[in-house]
Amino acid sequence: MYDYLIVGAGLFGAVFAERAKKAGKSVLVIEKRNHIAGNTYTEKCEGINVHKYGAHIFHTNNKQVWDYVQNFAVFNRYTNSPVANYKGELYSLPFNMYTFNKMWGVVTPEEAAERIEQDRRDAILGFMNDGALAEGTDGDRDSFDISTFTAQNLEQQAISLVGKDIYEKLIKGYTEKQWGRPCTELPSFIIKRLPVRLTFDNNYFNALFQGIPVGGYTRMVEKMLEGIEVRLGVDYLANKQEYDSLADTVIYTGPIDAYFDFSLGHLQYRSVRFETETLDKENFQGNAVVNYTDKETPWTRIIEHKWFEFGKDEEGNNIPKTIISREYSSEWKEGDEPYYPVNDEKNQTLYQRYKELADSCSQIVFGGRLGEYKYYDMDQVIAASLKCFSEVNK
Repeated sequence: MYDYLIVGAGLFGAVFAERAKKAGKSVLVIEKRNHIAGNTYTEKCEGINVHKYGAHIFHTNNKQVWDYVQNFAVFNRYTNSPVANYKGELYSLPFNMYTFNKMWGVVTPEEAAERIEQDRRDAILGFMNDGALAEGTDGDRDSFDISTFTAQNLEQQAISLVGKDIYEKLIKGYTEKQWGRPCTELPSFIIKRLPVRLTFDNNYFNALFQGIPVGGYTRMVEKMLEGIEVRLGVDYLANKQEYDSLADTVIYTGPIDAYFDFSLGHLQYRSVRFETETLDKENFQGNAVVNYTDKETPWTRIIEHKWFEFGKDEEGNNIPKTIISREYSSEWKEGDEPYYPVNDEKNQTLYQRYKELADSCSQIVFGGRLGEYKYYDMDQVIAASLKCFSEVNK
């Protein structure tokens, strides 16, 4: 009899297992896939640590989390500085002075700020002509306070934040490919803010700590799970009752709707598929991540994996080949990997009903991205798992 059965060997499960073992508890981890580390799984090919489920860049302002992961990996100094490709035009992300200079030819932060503000105002007043502004403005365009504008959809929200030029080239096509819907049909809350920097800072994440674990994420998770029994290729849901009998408490990190056999209906996800190829050249695009922001290009981005570790192997040698992955966003269907919860009102209402069922399960604790139907960054997953362990193991 184990103290804990942990379903899923991703970050949430691995952190919980490590904490439990350190506290002297007996632990069994089971995983449906044939590998550990969940979607952070990296596989070494041609001397390159390939991010098999898409780019994962660790970043956090949480010192407790940063100190925790230092126990299992040395992190390099990688800084996420993606590039946007719009029909062959290249722009810096996040939106910064390099972006604004390329887009409009402006040179000073003051010029950039004035241009953005004018674009925002023109766009919002255009929405007023379309009847999108609140009643009571009396058509007084010049005196209208644009800060009172309430966006009705994602398109209006994005344009009201950065103006139409940036929206059309760097947001619209990418977002519609990512969500599979027109921006006019997406809720405004998906974009609460957009990073606009009146500096030449190309660091996408405004985080105190950032990097990639040297040797890849799989090695880091292996160290978390050292000395812990792990069984791969195990389908918990196919033999739920049998596995539940093995432990006092079950930590379940799979899809919450699948646990209840979809009895209330399916929660929706966006999924991602990858086309990966090895190229007999040293350099394909010169950057780890390039986003393709026009709607006509079918993929959302291309990842060139070697640049997460500066194109060198662990001995510091240049790697003669390169590996790229084209990333395609799609609607989730049975058999696909669920990536991003569709956090609209319908799905959140359905999740709350599943959560009520979950709360009534005294032996089962639901956690992680799928168990909580919640988008988590890696540091947030780790923080949630640490908190979960402290609450469960009282």
